[in-house]
Amino acid sequence: MTTPDRDATSGVVVVRKGELTDSTAQTSGMPRRAAISPGDGRSSKLWMGRVTGHPGMNSGPHHHGEAETCGYILSGRCRVYYGAEFKDYVDLETGDFIYVGPYVPHIEANPNDEPVEFVTVRTPDNIVVNLP
Repeated sequence: MTTPDRDATSGVVVVRKGELTDSTAQTSGMPRRAAISPGDGRSSKLWMGRVTGHPGMNSGPHHHGEAETCGYILSGRCRVYYGAEFKDYVDLETGDFIYVGPYVPHIEANPNDEPVEFVTVRTPDNIVVNLP
């Protein structure tokens, strides 16, 4: 038996770590690299990628339109601001999960001395609406 890398007809697709692309919607300060996307034909409704937050960086205010977003912290720590004037926040660390509902304005930030890496899964796609 072989492991299909690109056999979309079987319903199984493998994306190798070196095959992620930055050709996806972005915010400033937190680059996204897509692995699975409706735009690449690997999925019809799901976006999945890896996000890196370098020390001192933040995404700027944004929301993801109709998309529901889940994240899992692979390494490091980050802070997610939300609510009125972004005064509320939650701190996340390695192993934590987060859900952000549709149209919820937020800012992902890394106020720490080490990078944060996380996996993001979003449906129906990687919608990014940057806010002023």
